[in-house]
Amino acid sequence: MSEKNEPSVWQGFKAFLMRGNVIDLAVAVVIGAAFTNIVNSVVKGVINPLIGAFGTQSLDSYSSCLKGPCTGTGDSATGVRILWGSVLGATLTFLITAAVVYFLMVLPMSKYLAKMEARRKAKESTQEVMEVSELEVLKEIRDALVAQRGSGHDRP
Repeated sequence: MSEKNEPSVWQGFKAFLMRGNVIDLAVAVVIGAAFTNIVNSVVKGVINPLIGAFGTQSLDSYSSCLKGPCTGTGDSATGVRILWGSVLGATLTFLITAAVVYFLMVLPMSKYLAKMEARRKAKESTQEVMEVSELEVLKEIRDALVAQRGSGHDRP
């Protein structure tokens, strides 16, 4: 049998799990699930009552009858209803979630990364200037030494 240098499936899986990205992804999923509960609570506790001030207490109760007569709810409902209120509620939940994620996570992180990149570029620029000035100083020293040697040979 020939030896294989390829890692086994178990070793590959272990390497995959040990990468930082997998841990970050797991943390993001857990935080996202907890965050979903907060957003749903805001929609049910704040947004729905605000909309309820103009109509019913729950967005889920907003619907239109496509084919009537639309009577009853749940299993005893008749007719064909379009439940646009639940779609509106889900859309509001999505927009609130997206806004919070963008303004509290993405925007500050991108500003931080831009600031770090600017610092890195400034540091590299300073280092280049120092290297150039060191090179210039060494050239001047060389030229001075050459000039001294040249003037020393002219003397008897």
